[in-house]
Amino acid sequence: MDFAALRREYESQGLDLPDLAEEPVAQFRKWYEEAVAAGVHEPNAMTLSTVAPDGTPSSRYVLLRGLSDDGMTFFTNSESQKATELAGNPRAALTFGWLALHRQVRVTGAAHRLSDADSDAYFASRPRGSQLGAWASPQSSVLADRAELEQRVVEIDKRFEGVDVPRPAGWGGWTVGFDAVEFWQGRRSRLHDRLRYRRQANGWTIERLAP
Repeated sequence: MDFAALRREYESQGLDLPDLAEEPVAQFRKWYEEAVAAGVHEPNAMTLSTVAPDGTPSSRYVLLRGLSDDGMTFFTNSESQKATELAGNPRAALTFGWLALHRQVRVTGAAHRLSDADSDAYFASRPRGSQLGAWASPQSSVLADRAELEQRVVEIDKRFEGVDVPRPAGWGGWTVGFDAVEFWQGRRSRLHDRLRYRRQANGWTIERLAP
């Protein structure tokens, strides 16, 4: 396959300073609602990038489960690779790719753990199968085979038969704060629009970046 020959012109409407909200959370909400209205699949899917102690980067998709002025929240096992890397180096990056709309949002900031109370509340809202899975999966550990995982689910299901499934102590939320947030809009001839919010002591600075 000739990857270099795969080309597509972006005919999207442009993005300029007058189009933007004064702060990035409001702008993100606007674009997110437009992604939902356009039928984008899993519009809350975001790539989380972390860094290991030896400097090796790692990226994976997680789901946005909370948005506030403090940042963007996702949930995971504290023994997972992402959580252990964040515990050692809280600097993180998030990327949303709404390709049908020729849009991308990039976030960089420091991550912090969500409170136990907030993690409890979210865990209680999950489907029971997902709750059991959080107990059964030793996330990021090596398994002998699929059968090992399935057997663990059977054992956990039996353990909590007839009662509510509590949140595992090693499972919870992380919130990635906002140091910089970039909104990218695809344009013709690869002359894309890139507008970046950068946090300052007195608010936000908005800058246009070269594509």
